[in-house]
Amino acid sequence: MTQDLLIEKAEEFEKRPMSHMSTSDRVEASREAKSLILSINEIYKKTKDSKLMEVMKNITAKKRKIEKRIKGTPLV
Repeated sequence: MTQDLLIEKAEEFEKRPMSHMSTSDRVEASREAKSLILSINEIYKKTKDSKLMEVMKNITAKKRKIEKRIKGTPLV
């Protein structure tokens, strides 16, 4: 994929609402975030573009929130 297409997909992912999602939707979103991050990282390794790093940081933050919700709070 091209850099512009990846950034466009990442921005669409960031804007997507995460409320009222089922567990399977959260798992799917987490996997999508992971694939976006890895794809952007491959391009970042070559170009060292700071905008790509910011996009990866934003997606990673959202991915962590999703995964925290999937795992739930500890019962102890």
